[in-house]
Amino acid sequence: MNIVLTGSLGNIGKLLTQALVHKGHIVTVISSNTDRIKDIESLGAEAAIGTMQDTEFLSATFKGADIVYTMVTLDHRSFFDPNVDMLADIARITENYKLAIETSGVKKIVHLSSVGAHTDKGNGSLLMHFNAENSMNQLPDDVSIKFMRPTGFFTNLFRSLQSIRTKGAIITNYGGDTKEPWVSPMDIAAVITEEMEMPFEGRMVRYIASDEVSPNEIVKVLGEAIGNPDLKWLAIPDEELLNGMLYAGMNPQIANGLVEMQAAQGNGTLYEDFYRNKPFLGKVKLTDFVNEFAIVYHQLV
Repeated sequence: MNIVLTGSLGNIGKLLTQALVHKGHIVTVISSNTDRIKDIESLGAEAAIGTMQDTEFLSATFKGADIVYTMVTLDHRSFFDPNVDMLADIARITENYKLAIETSGVKKIVHLSSVGAHTDKGNGSLLMHFNAENSMNQLPDDVSIKFMRPTGFFTNLFRSLQSIRTKGAIITNYGGDTKEPWVSPMDIAAVITEEMEMPFEGRMVRYIASDEVSPNEIVKVLGEAIGNPDLKWLAIPDEELLNGMLYAGMNPQIANGLVEMQAAQGNGTLYEDFYRNKPFLGKVKLTDFVNEFAIVYHQLV
């Protein structure tokens, strides 16, 4: 099949490109960075250089594709830009995708969404995924869409490297012994590859997760892996977490969204629909990921 991937060669994109090329598909990877051309071509895919803001480029690239994979994201540098309106920017990207899909005539879409996209209340930053799904669902009925909803990435734990090094703790506004689902990009890529090779009909949602572990279990396993058996997971009040983010210069909209999202992780509301539609867990477990984490940790210490 002829498959177009948005998202360049990120955590999921590179793995997805490799898997699809290996299965014999013709893969085009969209990137805004010309420096990515050689990397994309080295994987056996074709590079299409342009932006998510250029609907004519998107439409031309989508044209003739059997399947298009769409995703919405912001550069992490935007997190510290006070002028960024995350929800508005993501909405514009989604609208650009919709226009390009309609004008190109593509009929099969796999859209990377997220856990929490089932609701527009209490999900913080993940509201952008609820909005994106709602917008994509406005496409004509003859466009089939598979919404992929992964849980929180194991790789998000890298964001705590500094606090682990300086304070011996992962610090957020929840913690304890309640298990929650986590996912590896490898399992996300595997599920998306599987769905692309299965029939498309109407609209569907599939959750993706790799393991279920609690905050206390995470720090126990991470601590052992990095040689710090006293590593802690500290839960602090919402206001204290928010003030710390704002003091660090984070965009207020994004900071508030992250605090609300993490609170929903702690009280379990973020996972209500996930557990109503719980998937089979993937292959990669926390005990596999900690080896990668330990390597990065020791490189930076």
